[in-house]
Amino acid sequence: MTFYASLSGLQAAQTDLNVISNNIANANTNGFKASTAAFADLVSASALTDPSLTIGLGTRTQAITQQFSLGSMQQTGNALDLAINGDGFFVTQSPTGTTSYTRVGAFKVDGAGGITDSAGDLVQVFPVNGSGTPTSTTSTSSATVALTNAAGSAYTGMSVSGSGVLTASYADGSTTPIGAIALANFPQDSGLRQQGGATWTATGLSGAATLGQAGTGDYGPLLSGTLEGSNVDLASQLVGLVGAQQDFQANSKAIDTDTQIMQTIINMRTG
Repeated sequence: MTFYASLSGLQAAQTDLNVISNNIANANTNGFKASTAAFADLVSASALTDPSLTIGLGTRTQAITQQFSLGSMQQTGNALDLAINGDGFFVTQSPTGTTSYTRVGAFKVDGAGGITDSAGDLVQVFPVNGSGTPTSTTSTSSATVALTNAAGSAYTGMSVSGSGVLTASYADGSTTPIGAIALANFPQDSGLRQQGGATWTATGLSGAATLGQAGTGDYGPLLSGTLEGSNVDLASQLVGLVGAQQDFQANSKAIDTDTQIMQTIINMRTG
C-alpha cells in the first residue's frame, strides 16, 4: 500500500510541476490566465471500518482551475489593440462558424475589410445607428469596414471608444461608425474549455454566454492602444515549483524506503 500511495503522490507532484511549468512558459503570453492544481486524498473504508484505524491510500488530482484575474496592461499605440479593463471576453467567430472567447484584443483589418484576430477569426459586434449607439445588444454580426466609402475615399484608420464603438475614418475626413464590440460574461469562467492561443469555448460547466456592451453593467470598459498581458506571478510560481519538486523527492524517497523494506523481508525468508 505504501508503494501505491507514494506513486499517487509522485503523479500528483508531476501534475503540479506540469501546471506550474506551463504557467511559467506563458508568463509573457498576452491574455494568458494562470492555472492552479488542486488535490484530494484517497480513502477506502466501509461503514464497519473503525475510523481510528483508517489509513489513506494516497492522493488524486481533484481539479485544474484557471484564475481569471486581470493581467498587466501594456501600451502599444495601435488603435485596434484592445484590452478589457475588468470583466468580459471578446467574442470571435471562425470562418466555419465556431464561436470563441478571448481576452487578447490584438485585432487588425484584413484585405477584405474584416476585423479579425491573429487566427483570422472575425470580431463580433452589435449593430449601431448613425450616431454610434447600439440598436441591439442581443444579436451580433462580424465586424467589417468598407475600404472605400460612398464618395470613393479610401479607409485610413479606426478609432475605438471606451464603450467599444468602432469608428472608421476616410481620406476625405469623414467618419462612419461600424459597430460596437460585443463582450461576453459567463456564470462560471472556470468552466470554459481552453482552445490554445488564449481562447476558450463555452461548456455546460461555464454556462451560456451573456452578451453586453463594454463599460456597462458587469462589462469592463475598453482601453484602445493597449493589450492585456499574462496574469502569471513569477515569484509565486517559482516558490510553488520548489514545493512541487520537494513533494516529488519526498515521495520518491518513500518508494525507495518501501523497496528496501521489501528486500529485507525477502532476504529474511530466503536466508
